[in-house]
Amino acid sequence: MRFLLAILLLAVCSAAPAFAQEDTALDAQLRGLVSAFQGKVALYATDLRTGKTAGIDPDTPVPTASVIKLTVLFEALKELEDGRVRLDDKLTLTKNDQVEGSGVLTLFDTPQSLTLKDALTLMIDLSDNTATNLLIDRLGLQNIDNRIQWLGLRNTWLYKKVFRPPVGHVPADQPRFGLGKTTPREMAEVMRRFVTCDLNAPASTAPPTAQDRQVCGIAIGILKNQFDRDDLPRYLGPLAVANKTGALDDVRNDVAAVYAPSGPIVISAFTYDNKDQSWTADNSAQVLLAKIGKTIVDRWR
Repeated sequence: MRFLLAILLLAVCSAAPAFAQEDTALDAQLRGLVSAFQGKVALYATDLRTGKTAGIDPDTPVPTASVIKLTVLFEALKELEDGRVRLDDKLTLTKNDQVEGSGVLTLFDTPQSLTLKDALTLMIDLSDNTATNLLIDRLGLQNIDNRIQWLGLRNTWLYKKVFRPPVGHVPADQPRFGLGKTTPREMAEVMRRFVTCDLNAPASTAPPTAQDRQVCGIAIGILKNQFDRDDLPRYLGPLAVANKTGALDDVRNDVAAVYAPSGPIVISAFTYDNKDQSWTADNSAQVLLAKIGKTIVDRWR
């Protein structure tokens, strides 16, 4: 009987995923890949099925550019869950709301009415800065930052609205990071929550409710329709990818969930202080991100 119990226990342990198991061989591959890059790279990746991880300086604070918009999307999910907002809530666009940069709302005649879901879609799929600011006004900047802290993310912050000066007290490092800061590991955690539909407080193991699954499905659907596919998804062929990019002159970032045949892989990759500041799909940082994505997925798929 003891022998049979020992065999059973061994079988159960062998079948369980080895969580937080660093793939050192992949680490070495990635370091070789980025060694000649003229800029700085920080990244973190995790295979959600096996628990394998890989990274380069995954806990280094980095400028987010538009990747920080993922935290706005997460707060929207929580406020939808709590009934504080609805997808069909009306937002009114005025001339004073329109800001420069990515997106299309800055080109619209005003006043213009759009729904909360419209704004979320534009914020993620076109990285629309004006839509982002409308959402920050509706959800509350302090609510978003409180939610980030609630998630246990100690090095992530949304400092202000896009192309607007900071208001009130902001951390002293805001000028260094601009719109927001994070670390690759922390932003990977935000993406993991979308993929697994984990809207719980940290340490809670409650399964997602039917309502949770509904709002998570909306978020993943929006993320899968991201227009910018020149970074992590570029060389991944027909694989479904849910991602959010961010770009400044010397910054190219991408945080993605890749739906590989073996299960979802989350990749959170940031490049900054980049020498190549061109705005083409062949920017060296974007090509590097594409190679990073392919290297990780080929290893774990």
